[in-house]
Amino acid sequence: MSVLEFDRVSYAYPGADHPVLTDVTLTVEPGELVVVAGASGAGKSTFLRAACGLVPHFHGGTFAGRVTVAGLDTREHGPGALSGVVGVLFQDPESQVVMGTVRAELAFGLENRGHSAAAVARSVEEIALALRIADLLDRSTAELSGGELQRVALGAALVGRPALIVLDEPTSQLDPVAGDELLGLLRRCNEDFDTAILLCEHRLERCLAAADRVIAFAAGAVACDSSPEGFLRWAGVAAPTLQTPGARLLAGLGQAPAAGVKRARRRLRDAGQLPEGPDSPGPARTVASRRRRSRSPAALELHGVWHELRSGPVILRDVSLRIVPGERVALMGRNGAGKSTLLRHAAGLLKPTRGRVTTAGRVGLLLQNPNDYLVHDRVADEAPAVALAQAGLDPVSFAERHPRDLSGGERQRLALAVVLGDEADAAAALCLDEPTRGMDRGDKAALARLLAGLPGSVVVATHDPEFAAGFADRVILLADGAVIADGPVGEVLAGGIYFATETARILGGWKSILTPEEALATLARPRAGIPVQVPTP
Repeated sequence: MSVLEFDRVSYAYPGADHPVLTDVTLTVEPGELVVVAGASGAGKSTFLRAACGLVPHFHGGTFAGRVTVAGLDTREHGPGALSGVVGVLFQDPESQVVMGTVRAELAFGLENRGHSAAAVARSVEEIALALRIADLLDRSTAELSGGELQRVALGAALVGRPALIVLDEPTSQLDPVAGDELLGLLRRCNEDFDTAILLCEHRLERCLAAADRVIAFAAGAVACDSSPEGFLRWAGVAAPTLQTPGARLLAGLGQAPAAGVKRARRRLRDAGQLPEGPDSPGPARTVASRRRRSRSPAALELHGVWHELRSGPVILRDVSLRIVPGERVALMGRNGAGKSTLLRHAAGLLKPTRGRVTTAGRVGLLLQNPNDYLVHDRVADEAPAVALAQAGLDPVSFAERHPRDLSGGERQRLALAVVLGDEADAAAALCLDEPTRGMDRGDKAALARLLAGLPGSVVVATHDPEFAAGFADRVILLADGAVIADGPVGEVLAGGIYFATETARILGGWKSILTPEEALATLARPRAGIPVQVPTP
C-alpha cells in the first residue's frame, strides 16, 4: 500500500481567486525520499499541508479530490488523528515548540499517545543522540538559537517513527554539518524503517544526492516527476532558476547534469575537465584587506566583547572586529556559535558582560522572523515610501495591501523597509539574521542586489555559502563564540568541505573560484586565448 496518494486534488484558500493546487495526482511509496521543488508560490507548502491534513481542516477553503495517508482519508481524519502516522516540520519552528524544556518537547507527542514512561525515555534519548541535541535536553526552549530550535522541532516530528515525514525547508536554519547530518538521519529512516519522506527545499544542492525522486511544482501543478538527474535535465530547459550551481557548471562545459559533488567531479574527471589542485590567494590578500580596514573609520566595532549567561554558558568570547563603511560581510558558523547574539550586541539589544561596542550611528537589525516587525493593517503605515522603494516594494501598488497578505519574500522586504526607516535617520550599519529563509534562488539574488545598493555597511548572518558568495566581500567565521577566520570571501569559502559553495567543492578550491560563472569564464580563457569578462553571479 502506498504511504501517500493524491487523486485529482485541487485546492483554493478562502477568498482566493485562483486555486493553489490544480489536479494533482501522484503516489509516494514506503521508503521513498522525495524532494519537492519549485519557485516561491508554486504550491509546494500547500501540497505538504494537504499531505498532513492541515488542508483543508485547518485552513478551510475549497477542496476537491482525495488524499490518503497510510490508508487514512484526510477528508475523514483531521490533523490530530493523522499525527500518529505523519510527522511534520514547517518553516517556522518557533510556532511548533510548545513545551518549556527540550526533553518535555520531545516527549510530549509520545506521552499524549499513551506510550509507557520507559518507551518515552528511550525514544527521547535515541532521537536526541541522532540529532546531536542531547546536551540541550534540559535547556529551556526559550534560550535556544534558531537552528537549535529547528532541530528540536525536527526531533519532535521524528521521535514517534511515523510512516511519513513532511518537512518544509528543514535545513534553512541549520549549519552545513547539521544539514548533512539531518539528511543522513532521513536516509537511515528510509532504510531502517521504510519511512517515506517529503522534503521541500530551495537549496537543492544540499539534498538532491540523497533523493530517490524529485517532484517539481509550477503554478500549482506537477511540472516534473523524475529522478534527480532527470529533474536537472528538465530544469535546464524549463526552469533554469531551479538548476543547482553544479548543474550550471556542468552544462556550461557541455556535460550532462549530475546530482551531488561526487558525481559532478567524476563526470569532469572522466572528461578531462577537472582542474588540479587549489590555488589559494595566499596571506598577502588578507593582510592588504586588514590594512585597508585599519585605516578606515569604523561603522561598527567590537572591542573584546564577552557575553556570558547566568546559567553558565559563554556565548561570545573576546570578540574584536571592525566593519568599515560600505563593507558587505557574511557572518557564518555552526548553530550556537554566537552569530545572532553578536548581531544583537551590535544593535544594542544586548549589553556585553565585558568589552564594548562602538558605532558611527544607528545600527538596524532584522531578526529571523519578519512578522515580528509588522504591526499595522496597511503597508504604507509600516514604513516610509522611500524605505519601501529602497527595499524593492513599489510604494504605490503596495500601499493599501495588508502586510499579512504578502508573500514570504515580500514580507521580508517590508520588514527590511521597517528597519531601514526614514532617510534622515539612515543606518550606519544594517545587520540581518538569516534573511534568506524560505526564499528561492531568484529571491535570494534579488536580495543580494538590494543589499549591494544600500549606502551603509551590511552584516548578514547566514548558513548559505551560495548567498554569501553572491553578496559578501568578507566572511567572518565564528566557533564557540570566538572569531576563528576573517578574510576575503574567496579565501574563506574556497577549498572547504562544509563552509564552501558547491562549485568550490567540485573544483577543490581551484583559484578560489566560488560560482559557476567564475569557473566557466576562467576555464574558457586558456582555450579561447582572449580575456573573458567574469559575469556577475
